[in-house]
Amino acid sequence: MSEVSLTMDSLEQLHALFGDFDSNVNTIQKAFGVTIFSRGSDIKITGENEQSVNAAKRCIDALSKMYFKGDPINDQNVRYVISMVNDGTEAQADSISSDCVCVSYAGKPIRPKTLGQKKYCDLIRKNTITFGVGPAGTGKTYLAVALAVSAFKAHEVQRIILTRPAVEAGEKLGFLPGDLQNKVDPYLRPLYDALFEMFGQEAFAKHQERGSIEVAPLAYMRGRTLDDSFIILDEAQNTTREQMKMFLTRLGFNSKMVITGDITQIDLPETSKSGLIEALRVLKNIEGIAQNKFSEKDVVRHRLVQEIVKAYDSYNQANMAQQQKKPQTRRS
Repeated sequence: MSEVSLTMDSLEQLHALFGDFDSNVNTIQKAFGVTIFSRGSDIKITGENEQSVNAAKRCIDALSKMYFKGDPINDQNVRYVISMVNDGTEAQADSISSDCVCVSYAGKPIRPKTLGQKKYCDLIRKNTITFGVGPAGTGKTYLAVALAVSAFKAHEVQRIILTRPAVEAGEKLGFLPGDLQNKVDPYLRPLYDALFEMFGQEAFAKHQERGSIEVAPLAYMRGRTLDDSFIILDEAQNTTREQMKMFLTRLGFNSKMVITGDITQIDLPETSKSGLIEALRVLKNIEGIAQNKFSEKDVVRHRLVQEIVKAYDSYNQANMAQQQKKPQTRRS
């Protein structure tokens, strides 16, 4: 039997680490196969395996650092720190929250929540074009919009341009009410939502009226040169090869581009190849163009979203392995 003790600075810290109804500590116990209990401001960790006990201690130490930085100790953060401990990267946990990308209209600081998100933000700052590729819920678009707003408010760019391909994913545009703008607005709604949160609805409307913020379908980008702009192409997996090339060649002077997408959610017809997949291959060795690939560990939505992404990845890998094992029939 292995045992280790920790002393907290206050009962408030202890309560934050344990969580309501000991929810946080129950997650840690289950993850490492240990028993954790408290007496006063002391915590004792016991278990059969010394390595597991030490891992649980490292997890609590990392969460304590987050607590003192003012970060919430919630289920999402606890599970992410557990994954960092398993990877041996928990020492970097406090460097994530130290990066404030932007402050929302409500005064909420917007920060990366995972190492993958921190790397993504750093790449966008350092490069002219950045690809952010990964599953739903990894903050690809949200963080890109936050960085665009930060650059706009710092007068580093004069315009923010957000665009998406208006690809029909089961629904038909023709059946939607209104004119063309009304028909494509539902496809652009996630971009509007992010901008409303950063600017507030009234300020957003003023900037949009002046032309300093533009949210439009990808087709509206043709024939333009975009100078002094922060340009975000969202849902890029649904661009064709021709659309992607058209978009990338819109880049003007003193501009920055971010292209986001999830290659597992392509809604193009089977006859069309994704421009995002081709661009990732063609542009991978060009200086000034960076690629950041998120994993399920970077999902910052509900815990089940991470589990769903992981389950689909495992299912797809198993299917690919089965297809490769099938004997090839020879034609005579």
